[in-house]
Amino acid sequence: MTTTPIEANPKTPAKSDETRRLILEAAEASLREYGYAALSTRQIAASGGIPLSQIHYHFGSKQGLLTSLFEFQNERLLERQQRMFSDATTSLSTKWDLACQYLDEDLESGYVRVLMELLAAGWSDPKIASIVRDGLGGWTRLIADLARVAEEQLGGLGGFEADEVAALVSGAFLGAEAQLLVGLENTEIPIRRALRRIGDAIRTFETRQG
Repeated sequence: MTTTPIEANPKTPAKSDETRRLILEAAEASLREYGYAALSTRQIAASGGIPLSQIHYHFGSKQGLLTSLFEFQNERLLERQQRMFSDATTSLSTKWDLACQYLDEDLESGYVRVLMELLAAGWSDPKIASIVRDGLGGWTRLIADLARVAEEQLGGLGGFEADEVAALVSGAFLGAEAQLLVGLENTEIPIRRALRRIGDAIRTFETRQG
């Protein structure tokens, strides 16, 4: 990624926001190239044409920068998901189809790579673990809310509670993301097809409900 070098001391709020944006973009690109363990703020500064002092000024450390990156991405995608889930004119099966589409978009955007890198880093870093838990918890709560709506629309969840459905769905997508990220999909492990088949099953229930 090529960016225009910036001055060491931004003087206005607008320029400060632009500096933060450039740093976050450089961090995302560098994280995708090097991974969390091999990444350094110096690499991020070099790839983004950003003074190293500005990374420390805005984020404090590599940990602070990458957790800010995750929070920024996660908040934006949660807003996207919230808009989609709250649309009463869209059927449940269509919402599932869109979630499968978003999975591919999130892989392409680099969000999944950031999530997985920080998830792994969180195994030994309690602060990172806490931030990732909060982010994933937001997704699971959204799914639980949608499951409660589905329970009313479909007349039940097959004996499952909404929170249990949310746990299974979030786990299925998180597992799919991890497997797809390492290229583990073929005719014997049809990850995307299996997820989309759930949408077909929901459509069948919707049809039966009239």
